[in-house]
Amino acid sequence: MTAVASDGLRFIPGHLARREQEDLLAAVRDVVRQAPFYAPRMPKSGNPLSVRMTNCGPLGWVSDERGYRYQPTHPETGRPWPPIPAMLLAAWKELAAYPHPPEACLVNFYSADARMGLHQDRDEEDFSAPVVSLSLGDTCLFRIGGTQRSDATRSVRLASGDALVLGGNARLAFHGVDHITPGTSTLLTEGGRINLTLRRVTRPAA
Repeated sequence: MTAVASDGLRFIPGHLARREQEDLLAAVRDVVRQAPFYAPRMPKSGNPLSVRMTNCGPLGWVSDERGYRYQPTHPETGRPWPPIPAMLLAAWKELAAYPHPPEACLVNFYSADARMGLHQDRDEEDFSAPVVSLSLGDTCLFRIGGTQRSDATRSVRLASGDALVLGGNARLAFHGVDHITPGTSTLLTEGGRINLTLRRVTRPAA
């Protein structure tokens, strides 16, 4: 496992071994049993995104006609989000280099035809905290640029078990997922990719 760092972006291929991926997948399935995947919608238009999502932690990120925001409850069940699994908290402690715990873990499921357009993660209060991402399942082509949408981009293939940290100058970089490559992993028996992104939402008290 060799970490690749560039301007605040850290790519750690093979961060999770196969057994660890299986254990994390089991924990994610428990989260989904408590907080089922739902179809997020774009602000104003209400058009559905191609990914399905859920959350765990004290807060969860949601998107609908009213906009992007964090809230403490599932938008469909009204129930609080389940706790962040211990494996994910351990990953944050190992990778984030940030003294406070995450408050949200966004769980995105990508089917073979799902995409995620270029966007910034900027709904949080404290940009000194990184975004820590873990991949499970099929490989995706991840694209990242600069802090302006017009900046040049580069691509990284994220495979099952890979970790990615967006911190420093890369914290507000535009990024997205161009496509999923089916059949590149046997972790999810029906295919697809799960992406887990850990975030600190509020600014810690002084």
